[in-house]
Amino acid sequence: MDTKLISQDLATFATPLLAVFAVDAAEPKAEKPSLSLLTADSAVSSAAAAVLASGEFKAAVGDTVVIHAPAGLKAERLLIIGLGKKKSLSFDELRKGGGTAVRAAKPRGLREVAIAFPTLETIPVASAARVIAEGIELSDIDYDTYKSDRKDLSVAIATIVIPAADAEIEAGLNEGTIVGVSQNFARSLINEPGNVLTPTVLGQRAAAMCAEVGLKCEVYSTEKLHELKMGAFWAVSQGSVEPPALIVMTYEPEAAQAEGAPVIGLVGKGITFDTGGISIKPADGMEKMKYDMAGAGAMIGAMRAIALLKPAVKVISVICSAENMPDGKAFKPGDVVTAMSGKTIEIVNTDAEGRLVLADGLHYAKTLGCTHLINAATLTGAVAIALGKLNVGLFSNDDATVEKFTGGLAVSGEKYWRLPCTDDYADQIKSPIADIQNTGITRYGGSITAAMFLKEFVGETPWIHLDIAAMAWNDETKPWLAKGPSGIAVRSITEWVRSYAV
Repeated sequence: MDTKLISQDLATFATPLLAVFAVDAAEPKAEKPSLSLLTADSAVSSAAAAVLASGEFKAAVGDTVVIHAPAGLKAERLLIIGLGKKKSLSFDELRKGGGTAVRAAKPRGLREVAIAFPTLETIPVASAARVIAEGIELSDIDYDTYKSDRKDLSVAIATIVIPAADAEIEAGLNEGTIVGVSQNFARSLINEPGNVLTPTVLGQRAAAMCAEVGLKCEVYSTEKLHELKMGAFWAVSQGSVEPPALIVMTYEPEAAQAEGAPVIGLVGKGITFDTGGISIKPADGMEKMKYDMAGAGAMIGAMRAIALLKPAVKVISVICSAENMPDGKAFKPGDVVTAMSGKTIEIVNTDAEGRLVLADGLHYAKTLGCTHLINAATLTGAVAIALGKLNVGLFSNDDATVEKFTGGLAVSGEKYWRLPCTDDYADQIKSPIADIQNTGITRYGGSITAAMFLKEFVGETPWIHLDIAAMAWNDETKPWLAKGPSGIAVRSITEWVRSYAV
């Protein structure tokens, strides 16, 4: 999609569809909504006046109404998009508004859409432009890639119309486009079937992306795992005919880093298909287990954004990719494996494989010089039981690191909830025959015991674990987003990395 800015009077701008945002400015206990458009353009306000006065349009988030041949405008259609209450207007409503504009155009067969840049009182214009651009990019994808009768309904041109040239808005638009396209790159990886996106192919696509944006990329396989003594990672890999992939992407900032400067490590779980191994999953819903590499997808997408945004901080990403299959050579419940760190692990359940590959990935990132770590993984179903499908589970061993992460959430618009990861849970993963076991002694607190397992491999290094299992897939189509992979965490991880720039 070509997303661009143009400075022009809205009344004279010719377009198949002009979108304008509306909010409800009424007080919380008011009997009726008080609707207002987020534009100072009198021609648009006049064209929309009758609809706003009718009471049929409530301006809830995602609500839309279309006026054909609007009086006084050269636009063929005027689309009014609700952003909810004025008092609670945030970056996320603006992002959803941008997405709603594009998704309203698609089923109408329109290949162009224009958005009137909103008149805002409290939100900086650069940030507003960024999130609207993100919404535009994220909304245009539909996951019908493999349908033989697929019809391309993509919007080719999205134009944000502003009254006068503004460098801050232009910068925000460029930034939002980078982040949105990067998140879409992650989503496209996550959507691929397991027979297409093997660990080898994931490595190839990561390497191609790195070559495109100027990142260093190294992709290793079985021999490297044995050389590094990654016994936990290899245990998961050994049951598949598809070889594993250890993907290492490196971003070096243009300016030389001072001695002692932070090096950020992004570690992703890349299980391209998860049967559960010998502890096989139920057949119902197993087809969705192609998304078990969503953590890796998030890290690859974030690295793309980082390469183009160019923060002044070094970043290394380690992706551990494998299939978890029930072959005759597969690892078994009761096995004991030795991780790269030297820690021994009793395998209680082979479906708790993600934490095994991450154990070696986190330790390896430390050996590469990473001073701060974050990992993302579709790790446990238990996190959905705890938090539903509204928040990502966040775990950490360091309050200051969490504070930096949460500082970027207003812009990223993603929701996280911190859960405990304290030493009093450590007894839950003690093994009678090894240093630790790969599941908790009981089923209670499953997402916490998984986090405690990972904590064993980070030591004192400041670390965040994101359990994205409940949030990596959208089960319903929204007015601003298609059903399918969400690309959750790309935006938040990118903001977290940027917070360390010097």
